[in-house]
Amino acid sequence: MMFTTIRSRMLVATLAPIVLIVLVLVGVFWANRLGELDQAHNQRAKLLMSQVALSSEYGLFSGNLASLQLVVNALHHEPDVKSVSVFDASGVLLVVAGSPRYQFFAQFAQVAHMPIDSKTGIETLVKEIIFRKVPLDDPFAQSTEAEAVEPTLLGHAVIELSRDGLMKRQQQMLQLALGVGLLGMLLAGFLAIQLGEGVVQPILRVSRMISQVGSGDLLARIKETPGDPLYDLQVSLNQMAVQLAWGRDELEQRVANVTAELREKKNEAEDATRAKSRFLAAASHDLRQPIHALGMFVARLGQLSLDTSTRQLVDSVEDSVRAMQDLLDDLLDVSRLDAGAVTVNLRPVALQSVLKLVQVALQPSATEKGLRLRFRPTSLWVMTDAILLHRIVMNLVHNALRYTDVGTVLVACRRTGDGQQVHLEVWDSGVGISQEHQQDIFKEFYQIGNAGRDRAYGLGLGLNIVERSASLLGHPMDLRSAPGRGSRFAITLPLTEASLPAVEAAGVMEPAPLVTLAGTRVLLIEDDASARAAVTGLLESWGCTVYSGSTTMAAMSVHDRHSDWDVIVSDYRLADGDNGLLAIERLRAYAGRNIPACLMSGDTDSTLMQAAKDANLALLHKPVRPAKLRSLLRRLTMVTDRESDPV
Repeated sequence: MMFTTIRSRMLVATLAPIVLIVLVLVGVFWANRLGELDQAHNQRAKLLMSQVALSSEYGLFSGNLASLQLVVNALHHEPDVKSVSVFDASGVLLVVAGSPRYQFFAQFAQVAHMPIDSKTGIETLVKEIIFRKVPLDDPFAQSTEAEAVEPTLLGHAVIELSRDGLMKRQQQMLQLALGVGLLGMLLAGFLAIQLGEGVVQPILRVSRMISQVGSGDLLARIKETPGDPLYDLQVSLNQMAVQLAWGRDELEQRVANVTAELREKKNEAEDATRAKSRFLAAASHDLRQPIHALGMFVARLGQLSLDTSTRQLVDSVEDSVRAMQDLLDDLLDVSRLDAGAVTVNLRPVALQSVLKLVQVALQPSATEKGLRLRFRPTSLWVMTDAILLHRIVMNLVHNALRYTDVGTVLVACRRTGDGQQVHLEVWDSGVGISQEHQQDIFKEFYQIGNAGRDRAYGLGLGLNIVERSASLLGHPMDLRSAPGRGSRFAITLPLTEASLPAVEAAGVMEPAPLVTLAGTRVLLIEDDASARAAVTGLLESWGCTVYSGSTTMAAMSVHDRHSDWDVIVSDYRLADGDNGLLAIERLRAYAGRNIPACLMSGDTDSTLMQAAKDANLALLHKPVRPAKLRSLLRRLTMVTDRESDPV
C-alpha cells in the first residue's frame, strides 16, 4: 500500500539505483580508508619499536642508564604511547617511562602472542636489542676472508601502545563517509524527484482528464504541449472526448425517442391490462352467477324423489357442476395468492385436529377407490395458520389419492433431529415423479401424463397452491419421489407448546353442529332472478322461511311487513349501483339490531375481501356450495339463538 501512486513508484524506481550506488561507494571508501589507517598505525608502531631498539643499543652496551632514560622519556611523549620499558638480557627492568601493566619481562613475553588487549585496547610490542660488531674494511689485512660477525643480545624493548587514537580516527572517517553518503542520497533524491515529476506530471494530467471523462464530463480537455513525450496521446484523448460527446448526444436522443415509444407502449399495455382485468372480472362474475344458480338448482333437484335413470342423470349433472366449482375455487385461491389478499394468522394449532378434519373429508374418496388412507395420531402442536395448513394438507392428500391406484396413502408427523421442528409428511404408493419433473409440478396447470386434460386428474393447480401457501407461511417443503415407487411430500413446521383445547383448531371449517334450519327466517337480497329463485328454492327445501328482494329498498319494503328475520343473506353486487355491504348496514340500522348476515359474490377482488373482513361478515364466493351455505346458516342461527337467550 506504500507505492500505490504513480509518483511514489516513479520516485522509487529513480531513487533506488542511485541510493544503491551511493551506499556501495561509501562502503568501499570507508573500508579502504579503514585499512589504510590500520596499516599506517602498524607501520608507526614498527618505526617506534625500531627507534627504541636502535636508540637503546648504545646505552645498554655502555651501561649508560641516563641515556636510556632520555630515550624512553622521549618516546613516551609520542601520541598513544602508554609506556616504554627497557630490560637487560636477563629480563631485569632497567628504565621505564609511563605506567606499564607489568614489571617483569616474562609477563610481557607471555602476552606478546596476543599484542592487543580486548578489554583495555592496549597493544603490546616487544623487540630484541641486539649488538652487531661492524667488521673493519682493512685493505692491508693478511686474511682473505672477513671475520665472522656474531650478534650479541643486549636486552628487550617493550612499548605499550593505545589504539584509542586509531579508533577515534576511524570514527571520524566513518562519520565523514556517512555524511558524504547522506549528502549524496539527498542530492540523488532531489534529482530523482525532479526527474520523476518531469515524467509523472504529464501522466497525471492524462489520468485526470481520463477520470473526468469517465465521470461524465465529456467537455474536459487536456492541454496539448508540442515536444511533450505524451503529445500524441494528448491529441488522441482530446479527439476521443469530442467523439464521446457527439456519441452521448446522439445516444441521449435515441434513448429519449425509445423512452417515449416505450412510455406510449406501456400506456397502451396498461390500458389493455385494465381492459382485460375489467373483462375478466365481468366475465368471472357473469360466469359464476349461472353456475351458482345451477348448483343450487341441482342441489334442490337431488333432494327430490326420482327414478333410477333420472337419479343417474342428476348425479352426472352434479358431478359436472362440482367440477366447474372446483375449477373456480382453485382459480379463486390462485387469484387471492396473486393479489396478496391471503392474510396469515399464526398461532398454536393442534396437528391432530387438522388431520382429523382432512380424514373425515377424504376418507369416502379413498374408500371409493379401494385405497387405505391412514393418519397416525399425534399430540404435537405447531405455530401456523390453521386454515392455510388445512388447505395444504387437503390438497396434498387429495393429490396423493388421485395418483394412487393401489396401496396406501399415509399421513404422519415426526420431530426433526433438533427437536424444535416437525415434519408433516404425506406418503403414497402411486406412480411417482421423475427427477426432471419434480420442479415443474409446482407450476400452474402443469400435469404429467395428462396431455388430454382429463379432468379426473384435476387442473394442475393443487400443488401450485400448496407451494405458494407454504411459502407464505414460511414452511419449507421437500419432495422425494421416483417413478413406480411413490412419493413423499414433507412440510417443516415450527414446534410450539400446547394451547387451550378451545382454540386448538380455531379457524378451520369444522362440521357445523346438527342444528335444524326449520323455521329460520332468512332475508335474501339477490339481483339475479335465476340465482334468487335457486337459492330461495334450496332454502325453502331446508325448512327456511325466505323473504327475498333484488335491492335494499325492496328488502326494506319486505321489512315493513316482516321485522323478525333471523339471518340476512345478500349478494354483493346489486342493481342500480347498490352493494351488499351497504344493504346489510342499512337494514341493521333500520331494524335497530345487529342481525347476523353474510355476503355472496362472484367478484374475487382483494378489496372486497378486506372490506368484508373489516365488516366482520362471512364472504361466500360464487358458485357457493350448498353444504357451505347450510353450514354457515347453522352457525349464524346459533348466534341468533344465543343472542335471544335470556340472561
